[in-house]
Amino acid sequence: MSGGNVGEGLVLDLRALDDGAIHVDRLAGTAVTSAGATCAALVRTAALHGLRLPATPSSWRYATLGGMVANNAAGVRSFRYGSVRSWVEALTLVTADGERTVLERGKGANPVIPAVSRFEETVAPAIRAEAERIRTSWPMTRKNSCGYALDAWLRSGDLLDLVIGAEGTLGVITAIRWRLMPIPATRAGLRLAVADDAGLSTALARLADSSASAVEVLDRTFLGFVLETLPPEEQEIARRASAMLLIEFEGTAAEVQDAVAEWASRLEPLALDLRVAIDAHELDNLWEIRHAASPLLARLGEGLRSMQVIEDGCVPPARLAEYLGALRAIAARHAVQVVLFGHAGDANVHANLLVDIRQPDWEAQVRAVFDDASCAQIALGGTPAGEHGAGRLRAGLLPRVYGREIVGLFAAVKQAFDPEGMMNPGVIIPAADARITFKAAVQAPALPADIEAGLRDMERAGAWDRDRYALAAPGLAATSNGQP
Repeated sequence: MSGGNVGEGLVLDLRALDDGAIHVDRLAGTAVTSAGATCAALVRTAALHGLRLPATPSSWRYATLGGMVANNAAGVRSFRYGSVRSWVEALTLVTADGERTVLERGKGANPVIPAVSRFEETVAPAIRAEAERIRTSWPMTRKNSCGYALDAWLRSGDLLDLVIGAEGTLGVITAIRWRLMPIPATRAGLRLAVADDAGLSTALARLADSSASAVEVLDRTFLGFVLETLPPEEQEIARRASAMLLIEFEGTAAEVQDAVAEWASRLEPLALDLRVAIDAHELDNLWEIRHAASPLLARLGEGLRSMQVIEDGCVPPARLAEYLGALRAIAARHAVQVVLFGHAGDANVHANLLVDIRQPDWEAQVRAVFDDASCAQIALGGTPAGEHGAGRLRAGLLPRVYGREIVGLFAAVKQAFDPEGMMNPGVIIPAADARITFKAAVQAPALPADIEAGLRDMERAGAWDRDRYALAAPGLAATSNGQP
């Protein structure tokens, strides 16, 4: 979505090196996986041992594990469990020099590896010297996957933390060791509708110290978009609500029961409507409204396309309502319909622009929305990428987010790992001739008609979850004590 894997260059096919293997060590609570295996395969295999990876994105059915590490992906449960970074224990990296090395949490990297020695000799001292600038320049957000994680590296000293979220610009990830956790016994939760943005802000402030695993928001733009698909009894609430919050708790039955009762009591005074789900089945029914948009987006007419060019802004939690209001105003000003939802607990908003590509000025409209939304994100102390990465789309924003001194450190990190600039050029560090090209733009490269039609059908159906390993070998590996 951020243009991380498009543009001129070579496509690296790793199938000869990547067998999709997943090895779970139940006693250690870990899994070793290939980078090309899907998150779905890890979810299924870990579940055989009563374990799970909690940092799973909404695209978990088809996201590859290497891609999740490369973007520092997160998802609906990041409010409690954080992003992928917290769950990666080690990874195998092939550097631009052709050297293979294992980067492991809490252990120093091998200094014989040229990329490691270049970094330690020239870049590490420069980053440490700018520690205070990094501290004060970094977005004050709960999540950030925009640029190299200098802040995380300063805290840990692990090169692992620079490679996580580097979007393939520092080398090729070929294997990962994950930390897993036991699958919680019970899930339950609440759905809260509020009448205005003030009620949303108050509810989120109260939930900030909760034990919720997920706090999702469906903005009024989202509720209006899905209105006709809702049951009649739900439509009136959706018409009157400024937003809905979906709140999930998990743990033992007693823990979940107590949490739901406590938070129903604390949030009820703010409620236009409050629904309680006392078990996982009822909770899934409450979440159905969250999934109602996908079929509608898939059925958009030929003239309308859903574009995710501002889909990942993340702001300080106290400023979420302000950011939602800014996005609504920006879309209205440029006459573009917008559908807003996201991870309210992290103040990470996903936006779908519904663009009529039959209009001659649609690209100018979208660029104007992108520019204004980016300004709003930065002015609010946020980041343009909470969990999807800078890619090519947002690389040019980094000087405005961090300042040129920090971006200079980003360039030094890139130079140490990839002196010739071969690895995913133009991502994070923008190319000299960088430009934004949208997926339906006139200047976008033409595809053969049959391939374009097939991709459009896949987009409409959301049919991305075809795992080549599962198709080739339906059985799932579940062995012990593998090492990356």
